[in-house]
Formats: sequence, C-alpha cells, structure tokens
Amino acid sequence: MYHDNGAGLPELTLRGMVLGALITVVFTASNVYLGLKVGLTFSSAIPAAVISMAVLRLFSGANILENNMVQTQASAAGTLSAIIFILPGLVMMGHWHGFPFWQTLGICAAGGMLGVMFSIPLRRVMVVQSDLPYPEGVAAAEILRVGSADADGGEESRRGLRDILFGGALSAGFSLVAGGFKVFAENMNLWFSAGASVLRLPVGFSLALVGAGYMIGIVSGIAILIGLVIAWGVAVPYLTAVTPRDAGTAISAFASGIWSGQVRFMGAGMIGVAAVWTLARLFKPMVDGVKVSLSTLARGQQGSGERTDRTDHDMPPAWIIAISLAMIALLATVFASFLSEAPVSPALFIGLIAYAVAFAFIFGFLVAAACGYMAGLIGSSSSPISGIGIVAVILVSLLLLASGAVDPLLATPQGGKLAIAIALFVTAAIIAVAAIANDNLQDLKTGQLVGATPWRQQVALLVGCAVGAAIIPPVLNLLYNAYGFTGALPRAGMDAAQALAAPQATLMTAIATGIFTRELNWTMLVIGVALGIVLIVADWLLERRGGTARLPVLAVGIGIYLPPTVSMALFVGAVLGWLIDGGLRRRAAALGQDFDDYAERPRQRGILVASGLIVGESLVGVLLAAVIGFTGKDAPLALVTGAFEGIGQWLGLLAFLLILWSVARRVLPAR
Repeated sequence: MYHDNGAGLPELTLRGMVLGALITVVFTASNVYLGLKVGLTFSSAIPAAVISMAVLRLFSGANILENNMVQTQASAAGTLSAIIFILPGLVMMGHWHGFPFWQTLGICAAGGMLGVMFSIPLRRVMVVQSDLPYPEGVAAAEILRVGSADADGGEESRRGLRDILFGGALSAGFSLVAGGFKVFAENMNLWFSAGASVLRLPVGFSLALVGAGYMIGIVSGIAILIGLVIAWGVAVPYLTAVTPRDAGTAISAFASGIWSGQVRFMGAGMIGVAAVWTLARLFKPMVDGVKVSLSTLARGQQGSGERTDRTDHDMPPAWIIAISLAMIALLATVFASFLSEAPVSPALFIGLIAYAVAFAFIFGFLVAAACGYMAGLIGSSSSPISGIGIVAVILVSLLLLASGAVDPLLATPQGGKLAIAIALFVTAAIIAVAAIANDNLQDLKTGQLVGATPWRQQVALLVGCAVGAAIIPPVLNLLYNAYGFTGALPRAGMDAAQALAAPQATLMTAIATGIFTRELNWTMLVIGVALGIVLIVADWLLERRGGTARLPVLAVGIGIYLPPTVSMALFVGAVLGWLIDGGLRRRAAALGQDFDDYAERPRQRGILVASGLIVGESLVGVLLAAVIGFTGKDAPLALVTGAFEGIGQWLGLLAFLLILWSVARRVLPAR
C-alpha cells in the first residue's frame, strides 16, 4: 500500500519563493553572460538545491519538499536564458538597438509558460510510467535526500556550499585578474602557415568552460575535439589554400574570416541533421506518450487505478487550458507590438500575427514533447536546443517565403530586414518553449523521487518563468552596452575584441538572412548535413556494438561552429573530469572497494565545484559589465597595457594549470 511520507509538509512557501527568486537572479545573469560569450548555458538545478538547503536550514521547519520547490523555480528561470541563442540577432542585424523590456519579457514569459503547459500532459507517461534515466533529475533528488538526511541537520549541505564557493572563488579571481586587471591573458593562439594553408592551435583559459566541459563528460568532449580538428585541421587549411588572400591581410584575420563565413555553416548543417535525427528516433514514443497523457487529462482522471494521492495531482485541465489561452493571447500581443511600426497593410499585419502565433503554438508543442523525451534520455544539458533553433529558423523562413506573405516586404532592403526580424522573433518563442520543456520534466522527475506535489511544482515553474523573464531584458541590455556583440557595437570606439560572440544568434541570423536574400551558403550546409549523416551511421554502429564508445553528432557540430578557444577549453574540462574519474577508479581498486560506492560523493563534489567555476566567472563578467557601463571605458580596471600581452599569455597559462590542479585535489578524496 502506498504511504505518503511527505503529507503535511510545507512545499510552496513564501520564503522559498523569495529565495528561489534571489537564486534565479544569480543563475539567470550567469547563464545569459555565459551563453552570449561562448554559446553554452548550464543546468542550475543541482547548485540551486545545495544553496537552498544551506540557507533554509537556518529557519525552522525547512524540509526536502520546500528545498525541491526552490530548485524547481530557480532551474526553470536559468533554463529560460536559452532565449539568448536567438534574440541578440535582432540587435546584430540592426532591427533593435537594445532590448525593449516589454517585448523581451513578453516573448520569454509566453514561450516559457507555454513550455510548462505543454509538458504537463507528458508527466505521467514520460516520468511516472517511463524507465527514462533523467540523469540531472535523479542527481538533484539524490543531493536533496542526502542533505535532508544528514544526522546533524546540515553538514552535507554546508560541505556542498563550500565546494560551490571554492570553485566560484577560483573562477572569479582568475576572471577578475584576466578580464578586469588584464594581467593574465584569457586565451593563447599559435598561428602557423604551411604554404598557403593556415593552421591554428588554440588554448582557452575560461574556467567557466572548464566547468561546463567537466559536466558534459569525456565522450562529448572528444566529439567536440573532433569537430575542432575538422574545422581548423582540415576545412580552414584547405579553404585558405584555395582562396586568394589580399595583400596586407594578417593570416589570423584571413583564416578567421574563412571560418566564420564558410566553415561554421558546415557545423550548422551537422547540428541541424543531428536534431532532425533525434526527433525522428523519438517520434513514435513521443506520439504514444502524448496520446496517453491527453486521454488521461480529457477524462479528468488523476492517475490510474486506486492511487489518487497528492503526489499524482497535476494542475487541473481547466487551469492548463486557461493559462495556455492567456499565453497565446500574450504571444499575439507581443507579435503585434513587434510589428506595430512595420510598413504593412492591415491584412498583412493580421496575417503575420496569425502565422507567428500558429507556428509558435503547433511547432512549439511538437518541440516540447521531443525535448522532454530527449531530456529524460540524455539529460537537459546534452539536448540539442541549438539544433532545434536552427531547424526552427529554417522552417519559419522557408514557410514565410513559400506562403508569399513577405513578398511585398522583400521588394525593398528595409522590408527584407523586417522579414528576417520576423523569422528570428518567431524562432525566439520556439526556443523558449523548447528550453523550458527540456528542463521541466527533469524537475518533475526530481519531485517524483522526493514525494513532491506535481501541481505545486508546476506553479513554481510558472513563477520561475515569470521571474526569469523579468531579469533577462536588463541583463541583456547591461551586457550589450558594456561589451557589444560581434559586428554590433553600441558606441563608436569600443574594443571589438571584447565583444560577446553570441555564436548561436550570429549563426541563426546569418541563416535567416541567407534564406531571404537567397545567398545562403547551401554548399557548406549540405556538406555539413552529409558529414553529419556519415557520423550518425558511425555512432549507430558503435551503439550496436555496445560499450561506452560513442560519437555524438551534435557535439561534433558544436566543435565546428563554436570559436576554437571555446571548444578547446570544453575539451580540457572533459579531460579533467576523465582524469579525476581515473584517479578515483585506481584508489577504489587499491582499497578493494566498489567503484560506484567509492566515487559517488567525489563525483557530486566535482559537479558542485564545476558549477562554482561557471557561476564565479559569469558573475564577474556581469559585474565588470556594470563597471564598464558606469565608467564608459572598455577596460576601466586594467593595470597593464597591450605591451604586456605576451607575458600575460604565459602567466595566464601557468595560473590556469595551477587552478586545474587545485580542482583535482579538491575533488579527489584524501588517501
């Protein structure tokens, strides 16, 4: 007989929601900065759970369910930061000159809350009745359990918080010395020429990326390295050899232009085909799950059989329908505001709004189901949100062209720019839906394992979306005004080298622009698709053989289109995790202990330290942005000049290696 151990415990409390909102501010700002700088975001569920346990234990009556609600709210808001994969494109192309608060908030909130609504019907079949592993959800539940079961009421959570602070202090200190004081270099690049070919050996010193690489693991790390080799060891050397170089152009600028203008599209094609392949593999189970869940909701039942306890109560169908309709109305309002100054006829104005809302709703639901299943299978951090965005922007653009709706706009350059902006804005809604659906089922799995009430978690998810949507616009404006984006600087005389790359936004803007101008580099896209298919077959064969060897195609594509210093730092982080794991394995064997039992706690510590590395650097980046914005100087804290750059590279490398050694010492248990 089922026994509800959590009955009567407070879950969705005011103090928990306030704490969740404060954690949301920190992790949302961190994720926005990291995403704009390197094109990656991180899962904030585990560090949010640790911080919640450390803080709430100071108050009477704190419990595991209340802590779970805090991490649920904070992780949803942090996940919504994936909107930066597309929105900066509107600034890069000149349609926006900053981020309008209400339009940005509206697209984030509407897309995110629709993602919550779309994922509710999937909970039973994909969480309760499924054997999907949900790696991050299970890990968060385990940390909540361990922290709540501590004999002295908090030693485990205090230790976890110290691990986060340790990583954060290392990362923040290095970032301040490198990015603020300019004593350390942030990367090192060695350029070589062999005849007309140009080669590049990059080393990135970003500790945030090391933390992200640590989390993705050695399999994905090797795949990213393969992508880096394909791009900079094969494609760029070949293309630089066959492309004439203007006299006086530095080889670094020449090769970087070849990579950004041609090779990155190969990575985009590979990421797109990886996303389509993932959707195809998951289509049947996804459809079956949606049918079962919608049937259950339609009957108004809560679960099956006799088990109708609070742990199986979703938000009522009437609420789901009402909130969904409200979000559709909000989407229509936001799209209308976006198009309010467009030089279009009333009929075209209404038609474009209807198209945008319909596409966002229908394609968003399909994406939500697919991303929810992918999150359960491979984890939220490994799901191809970038690939979903690439597929979405291509579909939105092609459908707009095929419908003929934008033909009147394409007659003028300004109208053509508006058509591109419409495609990007619609895609932004899709990415918000996909990102939240990708995260929500992980949170609901955590809730199932610790005995939470689903409908209360779903309310916490909505609150997280609202708070995150309010935080994202000012953080985006702060970072844009302080650093600018590649190809889009807000003020004359700014240092373009400090501009945030926003790689996904750059790529998706280039794709949409290429489609509407009919100048898209289809050759490189097709090469990427073809190469992606070859790698998919190779990965399938490796899967059939069994074992741990795999070749995740999405990670290979990421290695091609991310800046090389980013890809290398991710690889270094993955290698660091692999070396630590090897050390744990050897020590367990020497002690005669079971490896999984021996390594469980060090692995948790590794995740928390890695989370600290990400948060520390990201927060310093945001704080430096505030200082830059206040002073109006590109490097207001700089202690040295550019003449110090050569020595700074070697000092940065030395400090970077010492920090990696410190992390390994922190994670590995004492002998």
